[in-house]
Amino acid sequence: MVRSQEVAAVAARSGVALVPVGATEQHGPHLPVTTDTAIAEAFAAAAGAQVVDEVATWVLPALPFGFSPEHAGRPGTIGLSAETLLAITDDIGRGIAASGIRRLLFVNGHGGNPELLHVACRQLRERRGLAAFAVHVPGLPLPAELADGVTTGDLDAHAGHYETSVLLALDPASVNMDAARIDGVAEVTAAAASLTRPFGAVSVPWHVDDLSRSGVIGDPTTADAAWGHRAFAAQVDALADIVRAVAAHPLPPEWVHSRRGDAE
Repeated sequence: MVRSQEVAAVAARSGVALVPVGATEQHGPHLPVTTDTAIAEAFAAAAGAQVVDEVATWVLPALPFGFSPEHAGRPGTIGLSAETLLAITDDIGRGIAASGIRRLLFVNGHGGNPELLHVACRQLRERRGLAAFAVHVPGLPLPAELADGVTTGDLDAHAGHYETSVLLALDPASVNMDAARIDGVAEVTAAAASLTRPFGAVSVPWHVDDLSRSGVIGDPTTADAAWGHRAFAAQVDALADIVRAVAAHPLPPEWVHSRRGDAE
C-alpha cells in the first residue's frame, strides 16, 4: 500500500514509475482471462523489489485492459480501442508528471499492446516531458536451456507453454491443466506458407478465430511450474536491469529547457 508521501519520496529521489499493463481476454479453456495482467503485475512488483536499494520506484496498480481485437467476440474478452488506450496512457502519464516523477516504464504482459505503447511513450515525451519507455516482459531473453524447452518455439504465442508455465509458478490454483490442449500450431504454419506468420515482420490483422478453435496458439500440455519459476526469475533479472537503465536515462531536453525557463 503506497501513500502520497511515499510517492513524493520517489519523486525527490528521481525515481521511476512502473505501470503494469495487461489485458482481459480469453486464454483458452485452462487459463484465466486475467493471465496477461497477472504476469505484468508480478514482474513489475518483483523488479521493483529487486532494485529497492538502488532505485526509488512506484509500482502502480495494473491496467487490466489492453488492445485485444484479435480476441474480440470470444467470451471473457474486454478490449480497449487504440484511441482509448492511448488516451488512458496519456492520463496516467499526466498524473505521474503531476506527482513530480519524470521517468516512466510500462511493464507490459499482453502481445497486442507493444505497438501502441511505443506510440504512447513518444506522445508522453512530447506532451508531458516524460522519459517514457515500454517493455514487453514475455519477450525478454531466456537462457538457451529454457528457450529450448518450448517445443513449439516462436509459435508459442497465446496460452501455450510460456504463459501456462509462468502461471503455474505464480498462481497454480488459477490453472486447469486437465483442460490444456495443443492448438493453433498447424494453422499458423499453414498461414506462414501462404503469406507470412502473423507474428513476423509483415503485419497481418489476424484473429484467433482464423487459427484456433480453443483460443490456444501453442502447446500448454508441456507446461511446467519449475520451468516457469526459472523463466520468471531470469526475466525479472533482465527487467531489473532495464529499470536501472531507465533511472539513469537523461530527461528529455524539452523538459530540462522548460524548467530552466521557469527558473529564469
